[in-house]
Amino acid sequence: MISAKIEKALNQQVLLEAESSQVYLTMASWAEVAGLSGVAAFLFRHSDEERMHMLKLVRFINERGGHAVIPALKQPAQKYKSIRELFQEVLTHEVFVSTEINNLVDICLKEKDYTTHNFLQWYVSEQIEEEALARKIMDKLKLIGDDKGGLYIFDRDLPAMATAD
Repeated sequence: MISAKIEKALNQQVLLEAESSQVYLTMASWAEVAGLSGVAAFLFRHSDEERMHMLKLVRFINERGGHAVIPALKQPAQKYKSIRELFQEVLTHEVFVSTEINNLVDICLKEKDYTTHNFLQWYVSEQIEEEALARKIMDKLKLIGDDKGGLYIFDRDLPAMATAD
């Protein structure tokens, strides 16, 4: 049985994962309209992944005797000044999610909930990958600078780069 404190903390993470999915979906739509089909494909897939992270939490909470709450979401930003700004936001967001996962792990340890702690190790590993990918993308964008040809190649290659690791 899951404690009320752990249930509340996990439901906060459900909200964060749902918001992440929504943010990436909004970014994907912006990229698609801007003619960046590779970036859009990457972000649509990323949005789906975040939703799966949310569903994994929902099922875990319910299986452990809690009640997963499906949250209302606020509307994310709809426009971005540049592709670099967009991916900087992705990196910043992934670092924030990592911090929140670590806080959740800390709560589990303090509550001696080793079952939930074990479950969350998947999220810890996932965040290492998410942050590394976001940093790799930012490194590529810094190399490209304002070169339109570089952006074209980046857009073309991003879906493959994202699945290669």
